[in-house]
Formats: sequence, C-alpha cells, structure tokens
Amino acid sequence: MDPKDYALLLAKEAKKAEKKIIKVKTDIKNKTLLRAAELLLEKKEEIQKANKKDLDLAKRKGYSQAFIDRLALNEKRINGIVQVLKDVANLPDPVGEVISMWTRPNGLRIGRMRVPLGTILIIYEARPNVTVEAAALCMKSSNSVILKGGSETINSNKVLVDILKQAARETGFPEKAIQFVYSTDREVVNHLLELDEYINVVIPRGGESLIRAVAEKAKMPVIKHYKGVCNLYVDSEADMEKALNIAYNAKVERPSVCNAIENLVVHKEIAEEFLPEIAYYYGKAGVEMRCDEISYEILKDHPKAQNTEIVPATEEDFYEEFLDLIIAVKVVDNLDEAIDFIHKYGSSHSESIVTENYTKGMRFINEVDSAAVYINASTRFTDGNEFGLGAEMGISTDKIHARGPMGLKELTIPKFIIFGNGQIRNGVGIPKEEENIEVDTSPCELK
Repeated sequence: MDPKDYALLLAKEAKKAEKKIIKVKTDIKNKTLLRAAELLLEKKEEIQKANKKDLDLAKRKGYSQAFIDRLALNEKRINGIVQVLKDVANLPDPVGEVISMWTRPNGLRIGRMRVPLGTILIIYEARPNVTVEAAALCMKSSNSVILKGGSETINSNKVLVDILKQAARETGFPEKAIQFVYSTDREVVNHLLELDEYINVVIPRGGESLIRAVAEKAKMPVIKHYKGVCNLYVDSEADMEKALNIAYNAKVERPSVCNAIENLVVHKEIAEEFLPEIAYYYGKAGVEMRCDEISYEILKDHPKAQNTEIVPATEEDFYEEFLDLIIAVKVVDNLDEAIDFIHKYGSSHSESIVTENYTKGMRFINEVDSAAVYINASTRFTDGNEFGLGAEMGISTDKIHARGPMGLKELTIPKFIIFGNGQIRNGVGIPKEEENIEVDTSPCELK
C-alpha cells in the first residue's frame, strides 16, 4: 500500500476506535491486560525466537553492545513485562475521576473530570518492551494508540502486538484501538505526523535526533525529552558510603538508559577523599572518567585510579549524553556552583544530591529545575514502574500537563463538567409576551 494511504488508514481506524473504547468498563480493561500477561508467558519461546532474529541482525550490522542490550528480551525482561501488565491492571482507572468540585453563588456545581487524550502516536527505538507498556497504559486510560517501533525490533514487536490483539479479541476489548505500523518505510511516519485531524498527541522515545525530527515535522502536540544528561552532586556533607553506592549505581547499573548519570559533580572539600574511592570502583566496572582540571590532578597519578581510564574533559563532554560507561567529572566550590552547573549542562531530566544537611537538600529540591529531583538516591529510579505508575509512556521534560515519567493520569486531561438546575446568565431568559426586553447590541466583549 502507498505510505500515505497506509498512514491515513491507521489513523482513521484508531480514531474510530475512540468511540468504542470510551464505553469499555474498567473490569474489561483489566481482564484484557491480565489475559495479555498470561499469553506472554504461554508464548515466551515464540517471543524469544523472534527477538533472536532482531539480535542477530543487529550484531551483523555492527551495533554497539549497549544498543543490542536495549533490544534483548531475555526471560527476566519478559517476566518484567508480564509484571507491568499486572501492575497496570491493579492501578485505579483514571478515566471519569472527578478531581475537584465547587459550587458557585448561583448554585452551579462546577467540576473537573479526567478524560482520555484521544489517539496517541508513539514512536520509539530499540526497546521492544515499550510496545507492551505503551499499549497497556493507553488501553487502561481509554486512549487509542498507534505504535511505531524501530525497524531493528520489527520481529519482536510483531509477536507482542499479536498477543495484545489476541487478548483484546478474547475479552471484548476494541482490537482496533491497538494499531501497529508494520511497514518499515520511514515515509509512513512522515505522513502520520501530518494527520492532526485524527491523532491528538505524538510521543517520541529514542535518540535526540529522532525526537528533534518528530518535533519539527509534527502538526499535533509533541510530548518529549530530547536527552537525559542527568547529574549527581556529592556535597561536602555527604555520607561517603551512600555517595559511593549512589554514584556507582547511577552510572554502572544500566548506562544505556536516559536516567543514568552523565555528570558527577563533587564539592571541593570532599573531592580528594571521594574521587579516588569512586575511581577505584568505576575502574573495576570499566568506566572512563573525563575529568576537569581539579579532578584530573587528583586522579591522574593516584594509586586507586591506576586501573581506571582518566582523561581530561572537554567543554562538550559536560553536555554529552554518553549512554555508555563514560562519565564527566566536575569539582565545584559550593552548592550554588553545583546548581548553576546543572542548569547549564543538564537536560532538565533527573538530578540528585547526596548530603546529610537538610537545608542544602531542600534548597536543591526547590532550586533545581528538572522533572525529577532526588535527595540521597540514585537517578535510576526515574521510571514509571519504580514511581508506582505501573509503567511509563515516556518521560517529559516539557513544562506542560505531563512532566517526568508519564503514567495513566498523564494520558488523561481534565474537562469541565457543570451541574445546573435551570440557571441562566444575567437573568435573560425567554421573554414573557407583555415584557419588552432590551437586548445589548454593543460590540462583543468578554464579560
């Protein structure tokens, strides 16, 4: 099919399904998600066989090990996807929730109620688990979804979508509310991004180049974050054991994701004690440290850093999202300098301070302008499921209704609902025959 016609067909089918999905009761949504979880376990071998095709092709194409890791669906990750489906099923349904209500002097009762966004296009790379997580959140929040995964996971995604559709058919959920772009032709995406008549929101997940391309071409609103340059600040009053564990976890546990730290910022008073210790552990994990002048002088000949690659940092390194076992290091004089550094080089994603000083911690929380700000914890928790959201549709660093990990509530928006008992404005109703009502014909102004 012609890419333009195919894109239009997907968008129209998703839009039509909106009218059906809004009528689906919560128990049917939950039943569908739980059935999908069962099918994932039943078809685990089929999923892994399809995923092996994607992994083999990625290896032949010479992708990095970090990228290949993002493609993999081993048993642990499949079990994780199953748990996500169960978690989302167990969460309260946000649709129809009245989040506020008040009464006006004229007796009108005015409230705000959560409703679905409508049809959501999600464009993502690499990680096939996003297929299930995004679909699950849209299904529970009564949104139609168009899923566009990367060509590198096409085989894995096809099997996962088939499972979701089978669960929908078996439980009475509108199957066409789950649309998947089977074509790998990039022109299909370009045409989808023009269909603002049918698609309400687009959410891109992936590298900065993908997200910027989507933001430039889309005619509908885009919820996004360009990159995850996350920062960890180790204060002069940090607990050393906490600081070492957090700095190690936030960089090493999974370096290829957007909530791993890229910059390590250290107060000068603790630098000579802390940096050699973390360099020792980073060296064991294979982390390269790109150091500013002060940290380089501390580490270059230090015996604890002898097995760690220590190199001078460039200005560009502090802006970089490495997504690898590389970290940039900066030594600062005080908290103010640390906050200024984060605002200059960070991407408003996730930042953390390690300190035992309550006042400093609260200053950091209040003054750092990012989607997620931590005290004494790893930035790796910036994830929908870790926040108790069941899963996440993406992470937003925009200043809109959704900021940070997007769960069920972020896939809804409020609309006003008004309960009256015949109230009319300014007492102007249908005139009685004997009355001569004077109508205001002055130029229209808001009153």
